[in-house]
Amino acid sequence: MTRFGVIAGFLAIVPLAQTQSPGEWPTLNGDYSSRRHSPLTQINKSNVGQLTQAWKFRPNAGVIKGTPLMVNGVLYLTVPDHVWAVDAATGRELWHFNRPSRGDRIANRGVAMYKKWIYFGTPDAFLVCLRADTGEKVWEAPMADVHFGYYMSLPPLVVKDKLIVGISGDAADVTGFLKAVDPVTGNVLWTWNSVPKWGEPGSETWPSAEALAHGGAMTWVQGSYDPDLNLIYWGTGNPHPVMNGAERPGANLYTCSIVAINADTGKLVWYFQPSPHDTYDRDATESVVLIDGVFRGRQRKMLAQASRNGYFFLLDRKTGEHLRTTPFGPQNWSLGLNRRGEPIPDPKKDPRPDGTLFLGSGTNWYTPAFNPATGLFYVNAAQGVWSLTYLSAGIEGEPEDHQGGREAPLGGGESSLLAIDYQTGGVRWKLGYGNAAGILTTASGLVFTANSGYLVGLDAENGKTLWKQNAGGPASNAPITYQLGGKQFVVVSVRDTLYAFVLPAKP
Repeated sequence: MTRFGVIAGFLAIVPLAQTQSPGEWPTLNGDYSSRRHSPLTQINKSNVGQLTQAWKFRPNAGVIKGTPLMVNGVLYLTVPDHVWAVDAATGRELWHFNRPSRGDRIANRGVAMYKKWIYFGTPDAFLVCLRADTGEKVWEAPMADVHFGYYMSLPPLVVKDKLIVGISGDAADVTGFLKAVDPVTGNVLWTWNSVPKWGEPGSETWPSAEALAHGGAMTWVQGSYDPDLNLIYWGTGNPHPVMNGAERPGANLYTCSIVAINADTGKLVWYFQPSPHDTYDRDATESVVLIDGVFRGRQRKMLAQASRNGYFFLLDRKTGEHLRTTPFGPQNWSLGLNRRGEPIPDPKKDPRPDGTLFLGSGTNWYTPAFNPATGLFYVNAAQGVWSLTYLSAGIEGEPEDHQGGREAPLGGGESSLLAIDYQTGGVRWKLGYGNAAGILTTASGLVFTANSGYLVGLDAENGKTLWKQNAGGPASNAPITYQLGGKQFVVVSVRDTLYAFVLPAKP
């Protein structure tokens, strides 16, 4: 096999708990399960406090919000319009690709890799294919029209011989989708629309075809995949107008939902809606984490999500059956759960022109992690935040922009790193380490994340701080780890710089 010819076959058959090699990081979240759990153990509880900087890479092109991949000794990282290949042992630049574009530059979350190619999305909603060894462009293909406000902030998910592409956008007149794309040609193989067409199943949860046309439900964050079930799991975004639910009575499927899609056909197999008829921008685009383990004495294939709406959900990933729904912070918007285990929104807490007092908890796009040994789901969250929510209208009384309202924070609450027991939904421990950096956990019993300008290594069992490094600013992506040349590296970005840490060489 050539240097770049191994990953496609691996991705087609890899078990959920493994990566191509224990020492690599070949996908955005480490593997198909999105657990962000590494089997590496060289860095452990007894020596993590000795970590020291090995190198840094500063591309000087903006904040690095994407998670790098590491395959065959090469790191691939991005910011909007840019991709770099970097020597993973030294931090030396190998090549740089730049494609200027228009569109939203809020973030680029990284690349995907298939055989000898890598793929990334652009602010003008193109999918671009590059040669992994040189950075030379092979092809580019439009996934959506930037004139309507679409853009791509996430990398595709490689599933067998397909690239599964999600889409981003906040404009009032866009609807979300997933597309399966041929990785060799860029041709679209199937499309699943996250807002159904009028007359299709799910459209009855909208008042009209006009409301559907403005539906929203962006597929912002990369999903997960179970090779045994051949199902793709993805979270969808909020409906439009976001805060004015009176314009769209009903549950508004498939917004704010977790969906299971057949990888071969693009057909919906099941759905679960964490936030029916959302009026608070509490979407379900947070990472969908696959767990194999015991629940109530029975071995099960499960799916977990800590949602932006403040609930932790545990589902059977074959059927979508609800197993557990538990709040991980105070809120006042839900009246309880329906028979499917989905929260029931309280209409009295919908935004009003004169303001509504809202209490909420939740998380966002930053990635959680799951450690099979501890049975704990780690997530950065905000708990108990108060705000006033208002409806707003344009000159003719229609909802103003895609939001249809505004939210005025009142403070309160706390930002925390939570360790949630997946079997009970209870918080085992928490720390004041809330951050948008995301989380990594390892088989040696460690958790890596960031807190208020510090990078930290924690004991995964109890949250005790074992390593603390002044980062000089907030971490801007989730840590990854890999092993190269006999050394285990921990790599994370702080604003515009990528830092690598290792244990000191033995004398």
